[in-house]
This record gives sequence, structure tokens and C-alpha cells, in this order.
Amino acid sequence: MRGIIKGVLLVSYLASFYGYYLERVQALGVSTAIVLYAGMFAVLVLALWLAANIRQGGLRWPVALVFFASAVFFDAYTQITADYLTYSAFVSMVYSGGFIGEAFDQYHRVILAALAKALLLLLGLGLKPGAAPRLPRGLPWAAPLLALALLTGVLFVRAGEGARGLPVMYTPLAYLNLFTYETLRNSVGPREPVTLARRGPALAQDIVLIIDESVSGNYLDLNTPNGVHSNLNQAQPGLALFNFGYAASIANCSADTNVTLRFGGTREDYLRINSTLPSIWQYAKAAGLGTVYIDAQRTAGNLQNLMNESEKRDIDQFVQFDATPVVERDMAALSTLVALLADGKPQLIVINKVGVHFPVHDKYPDGFMAYRPALPRGQYTEVTDTGQREGFGGQPDDWVLYRNSYKNSLLWNVGEFFKRLFAQGDLSQAVVIYTSDHGQDLHERGNPGLNTHCDSDPVEEEGLVPLVVIQGAGLKTLDWQGPLAANKDRSSHYNIFPTLLQLLGYEPAAVQAIYGRALDVPTEDPFSFNTRFNARLGAKPLFKHIDLSEVVTPSADAQAVSRTE
Repeated sequence: MRGIIKGVLLVSYLASFYGYYLERVQALGVSTAIVLYAGMFAVLVLALWLAANIRQGGLRWPVALVFFASAVFFDAYTQITADYLTYSAFVSMVYSGGFIGEAFDQYHRVILAALAKALLLLLGLGLKPGAAPRLPRGLPWAAPLLALALLTGVLFVRAGEGARGLPVMYTPLAYLNLFTYETLRNSVGPREPVTLARRGPALAQDIVLIIDESVSGNYLDLNTPNGVHSNLNQAQPGLALFNFGYAASIANCSADTNVTLRFGGTREDYLRINSTLPSIWQYAKAAGLGTVYIDAQRTAGNLQNLMNESEKRDIDQFVQFDATPVVERDMAALSTLVALLADGKPQLIVINKVGVHFPVHDKYPDGFMAYRPALPRGQYTEVTDTGQREGFGGQPDDWVLYRNSYKNSLLWNVGEFFKRLFAQGDLSQAVVIYTSDHGQDLHERGNPGLNTHCDSDPVEEEGLVPLVVIQGAGLKTLDWQGPLAANKDRSSHYNIFPTLLQLLGYEPAAVQAIYGRALDVPTEDPFSFNTRFNARLGAKPLFKHIDLSEVVTPSADAQAVSRTE
């Protein structure tokens, strides 16, 4: 009887993914591939049944728990993103593992549902088996290991592809095997010193890169008449503003973009460059500038976006705001920037803003609730990156509330930020480059899912960011205006690092030979973002071109209904 119960539990759990299997079968059609798929499926299921018949409870239950955790991870990810868990996405999740507690807060309902469903698998594997046919000694515990090794081998040969449509509890474990192998095998030598030729001193006293968080280019008035007021679209006394319009991000995930902005990876060679060439901090120090990093997102010295202690040693001032409420951290970063601009010291300053990363319920003060109705407030005041969305089911009405809260957050963390910067900061000897790490999928098309970015099959808006250059009107730096018409709505993050190097005084031809074109020449950019940044095992990065004719922007009708003057 115990054997029957266990079999029913396992079959029930496997059957709960019938739509997932059917989708794969339909994609393969009548072909040799369908035979190979069926064979692999059968082997994995057989190995699962053999694992359920391990006689030693001290071995059976650990195996059950490992498969249980793996299945929950896969199921929760696919439910949250409405997308398949690729190997690249898995690696991104590993790099974000420090925020697993916050992720549980954000998506606890989905995760708990996946946990509840996976109890079928846990009990089906873990409960004591009944009478079983005679099996070779050791086969029950060896079978799942051999099956996992087989799948890992297939994925290795196919550069991480090949698990789609197979029993879900194996996939994250096979990915983990690949990741462990790569981590052990891939050793990076010491980072190279600065060797680029310089043509003279830095072109400005202060060079500032402001990297906002989750600010989508299609939601600001920089690029659309019905966008949120940014204070970047109007002339400012004593300043020159150059709006490069829509730009393509490096990737649609924060860590991927930020690490590349700091190390200058190109589309063709970002893995090597990011791993071995000098950081922007090294280049700044070699040019005689101090280095300042203002991180408004993290506290207590915690590092993010693939920064490590070795990189941090090249940062002269590392600033975080441990005692500052989340809603005020961008303004605290602003106050720090204003003070740095006034200290008379030549510096490279990089800022990671809080911006408008989810949850957006409480990213703005009450006085900035200009768009209504909005998400309920008061529950996530101390959450920077994530948090539960009580009652948020991803329905169209939910996304209306979300988009209004997002706009309110933009009014505060972008519009008010720059209003105060222009009023308080001395930018006469500074060049400021403003962008965001990635855009957002705010589900304007009615597409499913709860996620706003980091999808493996993203909408175009996830890679769409603003790009603005601000400098003192009397400064003679780079020729922004000459190529502006050619570069507007045609440039990308990949043009920022070479621009920074030229501002630091490095020889343009030498810079371009390694890092590509800066913003003072026609960029000739492909206008695409990387959706497979963690390209492993011989896989190639996958770039998605942004077709601006397909981009969804806020409509005048929606704005008139939602905005309260």
C-alpha cells in the first residue's frame, strides 16, 4: 500500500506540469528529437522512482529534500516570470543569492504555492517504500546520480540547452553542476594595470556617472510627451544639457549592466574585458582623480552588482546610508554629491540610486502621489529592492495601480532629484552622465507574469533607458552637439565607458581600439541589449534589437484619467 501511495504522489506531481511537457512536445513535432526527448524523459522518471525506493531513510530523505528544493526553485521562477529557467537566468539568480530573503518577501505567495505543490514530490520520495522488486544493490541511490550526470552531460555539450520539457526537479541541479564546474575551471589572473596612452589632463574637475535603478526610458518626458516630469527636458541656467533620447542598456538585469559599466566590456568581448582589464576606478586614479562610489541601495558595507573587495580597494570614498530611510536615500546621495562638487577636488563619482525598483508602493512621499489610484502604502517603507505585493496578482487592474505608483516614484526619485541638483549643486566644472541600469516591463501589452525585468525572453522596454549628458555651460570637453542628431535614439550603455575614458584624458584612438566608440562621434550602435549575458559553455550572447516603433509609451488618455493635478 505504501508503494501505491508513493507512486500516486509522484505521478500527481509530475502530471501537474502536463502543460509544460505538452508545449515541448508540440515544439519538437514529429522528428528524431521527439524520440530522444521521450527517452531522456523516461530515464529521468525511472531514476526518480528508483530514488523513491532507497531503503535507508537516512539517505532517502536527503535525496528527497534536494529534489524538493530544486523543484520549488524551478516552479517558483517560472510562475513569477512566466518564462523558462535558462542556464543564463540561473547564473543570474545565483549572483543575486544574497537577496533570497527579500525575494521571499516579494513573491512569498507564489513560492509558498510552489512549496505546497512540491510536498507531493517530497512525500512521494521520502516516505518509507513498500515492497519493491529485487533491485541490484546500490541501484536505487545511484540511479538519480547517474540520471543527473546524464542530463548535466547533455547540457554541457549543448551549452546549457536541452532540459526544456523534462522533469523540473532535475534542471536546477544540473545547472548547479555546470556552474560549479565553470567556477572551479575558470580562473582569472590578476587584473591588468592601466597602460592606455593619455593625451592630457581630465577635461572636467568632476566626472559623474549617475546610474539610476529600473528607470524605463519610455516613462520620462525626455522621450514621450506624456512621460513623467524629469526636470531634464528644460534648459537650466549655466548648464548645457544633451538628451541622447532612448538608449539601449547593456542587459536587462542590474548586476550585468553595472559590472560592465564599471569595467567597460564590449558586445564582442565583455567577458574577458570585465574579468581582466582595469576598472574605471583604476583609470581615474591613473589620471590623477580621486574616486568616490555612492551606493544608495545597500547598507552596512555590503557589496552588490559583482563588486568585490579587490575592486573596492581602488575606491577612495565608499558611501552608503545605513541610518537613512529608503525613501530619502536618493536625496541623501544628492546631498553627498552636492558637497563633493563643492570641495574643489578632481574626482570620478559613480552613484547607484535607489530609483524605482520594486516595490514601488513607498518609494515616494505622500506629497508626490500625483498619479492615482496607486498601490496601498505604508508596508514597505524600509524595503529597497523587493517586498511582498499583498493582493497583487498581476491582473490588468493590478498593473494600473503599479504603473501609477511607478510614475509617482519617478516624480520623486528622478524629477525632484534633478530639481534639487540644479538648485543646489555647482555643476560649472562638472560633466554628469545620467542613465539607468535597465528598463521595465510594466505589462502594458497585457502579457502574463509578475516580473518587471531580468526575463530571459524580455519585451523591448526592459532594455530601454534614458541617456543624458549635463555639463557646465563654459566647459570645453567633448563635442556632444555635433553627433547628437545621429546618436539620439541610437546609442547604448556601451558608449559610456569610452566616453568616461576620454573625459579622463585618455587618447581617443587608443580608447576606441579596445572599448569602442564614445558619444562624441557617430556611435553606429546596434541598439540592442543582451538577454543571455551569462553565456556559458560555448554559448553565444543573445542580443535583442529594440524597434522603437514597437515600444509602448503612456497614452494621453491614461494620463488624463490617472493624474490628479
